[in-house]
Amino acid sequence: MAMRIVGRERRRLRIRRKVNGSGERPRLSVFRSAKHIYAQVVDDTAGTTVAHASTLSQVVREALGDSSKLEAAKKVGESIAKVLLAKGIDRIVFDRSGYLYHGRVRALADAARKAGLKF
Repeated sequence: MAMRIVGRERRRLRIRRKVNGSGERPRLSVFRSAKHIYAQVVDDTAGTTVAHASTLSQVVREALGDSSKLEAAKKVGESIAKVLLAKGIDRIVFDRSGYLYHGRVRALADAARKAGLKF
C-alpha cells in the first residue's frame, strides 16, 4: 500500500475516534475518488444511512453538464443539504475521512453550509 494511502487511513481513524454521528446530529462522510465525489450522512447510533449524494446521482449529473470536479463537489454539497433539510435535519458533524480540508472536500463542505446546514 502506498505511504500516501497509509497516512490517509491513519488520519481517518484518528478523526473517527472523535467524530460520531447521532440521531440529532448525524455524520456527513465524504469519499473522494479520481473522477467522482460521494457524500453520505450516517446515524452511527442506529447504524443507518440517512441520505446520500454523489456525482453519479441523477439529480447532480443533470445539473453538472461539463463542469470541473470542483464545481461537481459544490453541486454534491448543495444536493445533500437539500435532502437533509427536507428531512428536517439542519445540524451535522463533518467527517472528512482523512482527506485534507482543501479543494473538493472544502468545496463540498462550504456548499453544504451555504445551502443551510450547520456544522
